Amino acid sequence: MLKKSKSDNAVLFVDATNEFKRVGNKNKLTPDNQQNILLALEGREDEDHFIKLVSNEDIAGNGYNIAVSSYVERVDTHEVVDIARLNAEIAQIVARQAELRTSIDAIVADLEHAE
Repeated sequence: MLKKSKSDNAVLFVDATNEFKRVGNKNKLTPDNQQNILLALEGREDEDHFIKLVSNEDIAGNGYNIAVSSYVERVDTHEVVDIARLNAEIAQIVARQAELRTSIDAIVADLEHAE
């Protein structure tokens, strides 16, 4: 957000992608959404995944890239995977596969000898 009367020489980046309500096929800003954005602009305080105050030096260091996503980190919505549990499940699957392979080999051997 660029503002002439600000007291510092920094740029305020706001990611308001979660500040809307879906109405039909359009996004609408509710009064609550508008108030949240206004309070963020007035406060000029960093808030995770929403607002970031960035110095001009940092912007210059980032090649003068002013994309909000370059400064405001998105919420990580990736599923957390328990690697130890996943590895244990894979080990069980591999062991079961080996048992089945042994059983199939025994059946095939019996069929070959029965001919």
